[in-house]
Amino acid sequence: MLKKTLAVAAGVALSLSALMAQAADVLRVSAIPDEAPTELLRKFKPLGAYLEQQLGMEVKFVPVSDYAAVVESMASDRIDLAWLGGFTFVQLHLKDAEARPLVQREQDEVFTSKFISADPAVKSLADLKGKTFAFGSVSSTSGSLMPRFFMLKDGIKPEEFFSRVAYSGAHDATAAWVQAGKADAGVLNASVWDKLVAAGKVDTDKVKVFATTPTYYDYNWTVRGGLDAGLSAKIQAAFLALDPANPEHKAILDLQAASRFIETRAENYASIEEAARSAGLLK
Repeated sequence: MLKKTLAVAAGVALSLSALMAQAADVLRVSAIPDEAPTELLRKFKPLGAYLEQQLGMEVKFVPVSDYAAVVESMASDRIDLAWLGGFTFVQLHLKDAEARPLVQREQDEVFTSKFISADPAVKSLADLKGKTFAFGSVSSTSGSLMPRFFMLKDGIKPEEFFSRVAYSGAHDATAAWVQAGKADAGVLNASVWDKLVAAGKVDTDKVKVFATTPTYYDYNWTVRGGLDAGLSAKIQAAFLALDPANPEHKAILDLQAASRFIETRAENYASIEEAARSAGLLK
């Protein structure tokens, strides 16, 4: 009986080891759902193929339902690498102090948000008193947190200033809401706004940018705490090696709305944490 028990235990241990080895051969990647799921997957496919080539392992994209799900999945080791906003990185770092931002795009050092409206009478935020306003996701750095932070600094408390505040869930949805008249104005990140305009997905004869926030740090690619240090270094090197002079690399960079990737560090996001605490979004 003892021999049989030991044999079963050994078999279970071998099975678990095999599963762990298999899991170690797959890099699980995700992203905050700040755009439509189909768009996120379209943007990721060439990057995923490039990472597989550079790392010599399978790279799997794991979609999530909302911003909080990315944070929880990273903190519980179900995702290894994720595209995060500044605020979601702060939320993760408070749960997993070993989580490390590896790279960001050049423009993420000086990121901005755009305030938009289809009402030609709107020239500034002051013109929106008593009107309806749309943020993106409540956890979005550029679609909610930082615009709210700058509003509060200017003495505007959104829930008191506007007649109604709504959350569209994503930047492209905010633009669609404003264009369709579901909100008198809204705010979204500058990168998505530029992309929507370039793709002709927003009617600039109707919807206009009437204000831009000051700059702040935003998006980054972050690895979870506990991920092998050697693998983390390889991931960072792969991003840094993307060269816009290489046509294949440029195609990947263009989909990421990046001129190139540069190194970043957790300290860059201290001001995001400060803004979140002042806005009452962190305890």
